[in-house]
Amino acid sequence: MIILNLKTKNFMQHLLLKPTFDAFSLIEGEVTTYNTFKIDGYIHKNFFEDAPPAEYSLWADLRDFCFQIIRGKRTPLAFKFVLSLPKERFEDFLSGQGVTGIVSSDIQGMYINIRYSGSLLQCATGISFKSFVMDKTLDGIWDSYVKKFFLNHEIDFE
Repeated sequence: MIILNLKTKNFMQHLLLKPTFDAFSLIEGEVTTYNTFKIDGYIHKNFFEDAPPAEYSLWADLRDFCFQIIRGKRTPLAFKFVLSLPKERFEDFLSGQGVTGIVSSDIQGMYINIRYSGSLLQCATGISFKSFVMDKTLDGIWDSYVKKFFLNHEIDFE
């Protein structure tokens, strides 16, 4: 796990106005303005005639909704978003990074946790397994991947 301090304006453009994070799943979100708005990204499959293949909504499907809550003359008091690489992409990620010895079905989530607390905007990375794992190799690989992802998209961090 790493924690990155983000440049607010630069990052918010990528989060809300550009498709930078659209391929990630939104696990949960919370925005505090004049009210606290909570978003559960879990898809209720019984709502649809044809069940969607994913467990969680993509950020692409909720980005505009979140933008409508956040935008305005006043800055939100706080917000947090938990994004994850979609489970359908775990296997490709592992093979693309040359990871062996880890089965994608053992991974609960590969997370990017975004938190704004009124003045500080941070991102924390994290890996969650379905059972305890001593090997932290994947954590380091995910941390490096997120840093490279940010650099490739010209997202400023320190």
